[in-house]
Amino acid sequence: MVAVFNKDVLSWYLITLKLKETVDANLNKSPSPSPHWQALPRSLLVANGTPGAAETLTRQDRDQQAAAPAQSSPAHSPKPQDPEWVVTIRGKLAQARAEEAACPWARLSVYRVPKSLREGDERAYMPQVVSIGPLHAGKRRLREMERHKWRALHHVLKRTGHDVTAYLDALRPMEERVRSCYDGRVAWMPANDFAQCLVLDGTFVLELFRGALDGAKGFVDDLGYSRHDPVFAMRGAMHAIRSDMILLENQIPLFVLDLLLGIQLGHPEQTGAVASLAVRFFDPLMPTDTPLHRKDRFKLESSVDADAAAAAAFDPLSNPMLHCLDVFRRSLLRAGMQPTPPPAARLWLKKWSGLRRVADKRRQQFVHCVSELREAGIRCRRRRNTDRFWDIRFDKGVLHIPRILIHDGSKALFLNLIAFEQCHMDIATPGGNNITSYAIFMDNLINSAEDVKYLHDRGIIEHWLGSDGEVAELFNRLCLEVVFDINDSYLSGLSDQVNRYYDHKWSTWVASLQHNYFTNPWAIVSVVAGVFLLLLTMMQTFYSAYSYYRPPA
Repeated sequence: MVAVFNKDVLSWYLITLKLKETVDANLNKSPSPSPHWQALPRSLLVANGTPGAAETLTRQDRDQQAAAPAQSSPAHSPKPQDPEWVVTIRGKLAQARAEEAACPWARLSVYRVPKSLREGDERAYMPQVVSIGPLHAGKRRLREMERHKWRALHHVLKRTGHDVTAYLDALRPMEERVRSCYDGRVAWMPANDFAQCLVLDGTFVLELFRGALDGAKGFVDDLGYSRHDPVFAMRGAMHAIRSDMILLENQIPLFVLDLLLGIQLGHPEQTGAVASLAVRFFDPLMPTDTPLHRKDRFKLESSVDADAAAAAAFDPLSNPMLHCLDVFRRSLLRAGMQPTPPPAARLWLKKWSGLRRVADKRRQQFVHCVSELREAGIRCRRRRNTDRFWDIRFDKGVLHIPRILIHDGSKALFLNLIAFEQCHMDIATPGGNNITSYAIFMDNLINSAEDVKYLHDRGIIEHWLGSDGEVAELFNRLCLEVVFDINDSYLSGLSDQVNRYYDHKWSTWVASLQHNYFTNPWAIVSVVAGVFLLLLTMMQTFYSAYSYYRPPA
């Protein structure tokens, strides 16, 4: 009776234990058909006198030993863990997949200058006074200007009666769109700091744009700043600020500035006003003799040559613009700029060269230098009645080149324009690489200080640098490591005309005669006297021979 009681108790215990294990493991299928008591320790089974316990346990041990290799097979065992270096590779691949899926490359507009272009001219791409946008935000040497940004925001809020949350809330929905405009997506900056940076820097930029329309008077009378303000009273710092605001890495997308200005004016949907303000603000940086005012610009547009009428459809300012540097670049290439159609022989070359945009120095030679062109009879003259420094013409052995002004900020200006054209491939259309084309053309013309002196004497180059040699070095270093092909340039047709004239032997002989015998008045007199004596000698020889064969009667 006792044995039976113990047996019943043991059976209930086994059933209860197995049910508990099943619930804990969340099994979806019934347990294995093996007896429940097989899960108990051997000592417990033997102590309770379970029938056949010893034989069953022995058979179970043998089955477990036989099943051990099968359980370690790949179908049942977990996958062996990868080595640490393989795990690192898998992590980097996962990061690349996430970046590829999250980064819309077509939206990029504010780029980090490639290292190949940056080497040797780091300072030309780095802001020295003020940071605009997130790429250089928080740098120690630029913190001095932060308090002036906060003062500008304070003036805006005081003048409009708005609360700062009106600007922050308007920018939050487009945060992802703005981040996608920056190279590297500035993912390191938290959302709140990013919104603050856009509002603070954007307001500062707009205050400068609006106040500079009327000089110091605009800041004092219209915007309410003190006439002794160290920044907004058009002090000496304004030139350095303007130069920093044109750098490629120091930009805010134009649609952000349009939104901030629209909120200030009560029309958040407006667009285009900021571009007009930016053109006027950056006008002092134009590489021309004098600032171009609206009246003068209208006169120049109305006096364009007849061939420009056919190109009027190409207006760089008509399309949506990206940021202030893009606005400035397009203002340089405003209406009337149309690349010269290449000859028919170049059409297939252009298509082929477009497939291989590689840096090939053999395909960056437009023309020979000034000294060599002069030996071939090609002269350079200043082209008047235009302020378009890139509008070069060639006619009857004369290169007509507009005047260009070179100052201490010209190098950084051209380097950032070229870097933008190199990075933003969407502008590989008519006008897509025109600044680069012009820079390379001038680099071809100028090889030495003598070349600069010749162009300076002809009124083509006006510079405020220390010497002609510095100007030559500036142009020679602008396009190092630049990806460019002359077949994809608005100067390709002009290059063909110049080179055909250069290869003509007659022009070379005439140029040599002029260079050797007509350089000064005394040389001209000696040449004329020599020719006169030569004619007299020939006449004397003729009459002597004539009198010999036909003596007088």
